[in-house]
Amino acid sequence: MSPEGYAPLSTETVAARLAPLPAVAQRLGGGPADWTAAEVGDGNLNLVFILTGPKGQLIAKQALPYVRLVGDSWPLPLERSWFEYNALVRHAARDPGSVPEVYHFDRDQALIVMEFMTGHRILRRDLIDGVEHPGIADFLGRFCARTLFLSSDLGMPTPERKADLALFAANVALCDITESLVFTDPYWDAPLNRHTSPQLDPLVAELRADAVLKVEAQHLKSAFCANAEALLHGDLHTGSVMALGEHAVVIDPEFAVYGPMGFDVGMLISNFLMAYHAQPGHESTPGARAAFGDWILAAASDIWLHFADEFSALWRTQRTGILYPPKLYEDQGQILASEQALTERLAAIWTDAMGFCGVEMHRRILGLAHNADFEAIADTDRRAACEARSLRLGRQLIRTRRSIRGMDEVCALARRIDEGFA
Repeated sequence: MSPEGYAPLSTETVAARLAPLPAVAQRLGGGPADWTAAEVGDGNLNLVFILTGPKGQLIAKQALPYVRLVGDSWPLPLERSWFEYNALVRHAARDPGSVPEVYHFDRDQALIVMEFMTGHRILRRDLIDGVEHPGIADFLGRFCARTLFLSSDLGMPTPERKADLALFAANVALCDITESLVFTDPYWDAPLNRHTSPQLDPLVAELRADAVLKVEAQHLKSAFCANAEALLHGDLHTGSVMALGEHAVVIDPEFAVYGPMGFDVGMLISNFLMAYHAQPGHESTPGARAAFGDWILAAASDIWLHFADEFSALWRTQRTGILYPPKLYEDQGQILASEQALTERLAAIWTDAMGFCGVEMHRRILGLAHNADFEAIADTDRRAACEARSLRLGRQLIRTRRSIRGMDEVCALARRIDEGFA
């Protein structure tokens, strides 16, 4: 149920509704008569407006009481904006500058007013258009390391962490979407599923008949449900990143929940790998995007390298939580033991990440919410060929994640599949 007084905004009403807020008038300049509003929400859930005034611009994001992609037949609590707001605040504290600044939050109206990122574009769109962003892998790897490490029992005071865990555990409705749409629905003929048909029909049937694959997917679901390691963004993909040259920010953490660290990392890497497999579908001539595809794979590899590098630095300098306390290791001169524990933690995160990476590939092609990397390919035969490569890579990653040694191996496998040799 919507709270009393809740009313969805529109381009006609948003300026007047925000006019009483000092933070809005200060940043836009003038008054409502001087402002213009454009609705730019292209996601699955929310209304998003850009307000422009004489002095500047800002974003107003409002949750709807249903899944926008489906309609009011699928109700969804407005309270999800509360979790998004809290996640943005925490991410800003743990990795300053990595998310838009929040100017105002109205819990009853499910409304967040935040910084407009001038000149920034959704990263996924640039990957479709063939635009490189030097430094993006560094930013994303370090963002994951900082937000995950510093919200875990490795780097967060226990009372604060347990209170935080309780807060985000109430994000039940969006967790249910992840648990169902990501881990279960792709592997059976769920009513809201869709895929490129008939081209993919034989491969889809093959995947859904793969009993080992489905058992492994449920092992990963179990880890997601039970392993509350750190505060996840929960929906970290290239559509949740805005970039301008070497600068970037992460947006839309409304799926935030405590879960396994490998989830955010794996989901992010997965979307780069899907972008790689989609490149032939965006080429004007065969091979025209080969060099850009190489850059995407290098970025995917570097995300993990920068994550591991920053995670290691935090381990050595900010390990102040209840896990692996320095009094057991460094304070007793046992630095090698601490480094061994770090290696084992990173190995566990890596294994999880590869499994979640594969599941994300499957749900983005077989489930309800697809990504534009493939959807923008108008020729269905070309699109299906690109999607089939990602489906095959996803299956390999899920089934063999415990024996995959590093991103070089993953990238080599992606290339072999792209060339038809795996």
